[in-house]
Amino acid sequence: MMSQMPQQTALSRCPSCEEPLESGDRFCGACGYDLSAVPAPPGDHPTIAMNGGVPLPPDGTPGMPPAAPQQPQPQPPYAGSPPPPFTGSPVSPASGVRFDRSPEPDEYPLQAPDPRVATDVPTPPDGIKVCVACRAGRVDSDGYCENCGHAQPRERDHMEQDIGPVAAVSDRGLRHHRNEDAFGLGCAALPDGSAAVVAIVCDGVSSATRPDDASLAASRAASESLLAALPHGTHPQQAMHEAIVAASHAVNALAEEPATAREHAPHQNAPACTLVGAVVTSGLLVVGWVGDSRAYWVPVDRSTPPARLTEDDSWAAQMVAAGLMNEAEAYADERAHAITGWLGADAYELEPHTASFKPDRPGVVVVCTDGLWNYAEAAEEMAEVLPPDAAVRPLHSARVLVGHALDGGGHDNVTVAVVPFPAPPQGAGSA
Repeated sequence: MMSQMPQQTALSRCPSCEEPLESGDRFCGACGYDLSAVPAPPGDHPTIAMNGGVPLPPDGTPGMPPAAPQQPQPQPPYAGSPPPPFTGSPVSPASGVRFDRSPEPDEYPLQAPDPRVATDVPTPPDGIKVCVACRAGRVDSDGYCENCGHAQPRERDHMEQDIGPVAAVSDRGLRHHRNEDAFGLGCAALPDGSAAVVAIVCDGVSSATRPDDASLAASRAASESLLAALPHGTHPQQAMHEAIVAASHAVNALAEEPATAREHAPHQNAPACTLVGAVVTSGLLVVGWVGDSRAYWVPVDRSTPPARLTEDDSWAAQMVAAGLMNEAEAYADERAHAITGWLGADAYELEPHTASFKPDRPGVVVVCTDGLWNYAEAAEEMAEVLPPDAAVRPLHSARVLVGHALDGGGHDNVTVAVVPFPAPPQGAGSA
């Protein structure tokens, strides 16, 4: 009879991830949890007696109040692979607003390594990438530590570049699971021997497929196009226009996938990003953009007013331009950041915006994604955050601006380039 069949003994389970364990396991094979650190199960001290009376405390002493129930111990952070990306519809049919929130957790803390494990692992030789958590384990080709199992920070989580007259910093922020921004910097010699400084900043559209690849491809194509055209005498404004077109072609090429790939992933859409760039010479300032990344002008003499040099390709900007809302009302709306222009194969029509200026005084151009200007939207706010010595310390200033966004919440990737005007003579750098 079924009731008389022997019952198989249930395997014990990992207290962290509930995976079954084998006899003699020291660590969980699924999440790496240290089973030697599992505390002994607490004694059974019910707070309500089965017969309705008041139970005795754990020491059996009458007249004492019952012991408080034990609080559940917090589980360690998940140490496995992150959950799959969001695959739902990125666009709301009602409002046209892109929804780019995915089910990843808000933050990805590193679990503290177990020193008893780390001490038994030999230090890898020079040239081998070492785990940032345990400082002892070797990192495999998939980006995980072979000792403690921790996923390693990606190279693009935080990037900095300083080439003298221009510097840029890009950070993943505090909420996103990866950095989808990218930038490109460079210096070129014009035909007359004077210098031209180039800065390109791109922001991947999170609701699109492979936004990080899109921003990287666009920033590289645009900066390479500018640095190739300027030495041949192309006017900086025309060179900027051509650079944006080149960036658009580079992003469009990412969407050219085999038909079989699209059949297996029908939810995917074309990679996309925004772009903003600046070219600074000894007497001319040129900006170009598509999307809602921005460029600001901040004079060295802070008694003179700063200015925003770009106009967003966004729903909010359209409402303001049409006179239907003032700026405060438009940007308070949930549709404010729905972009109306971007680089990508599914863009309606490519409309590169360019503008040229001849400032009559020295200053600094701040080229940034909305991850920064969301925390310093008005030109006056940006000028207040920018250090006074930004013209001679662009890298320090870029770090300060990124720090301001992170202190404000860091809800998006943050990328900023700081470009002093006028461009210094060839061979000169920042102090």
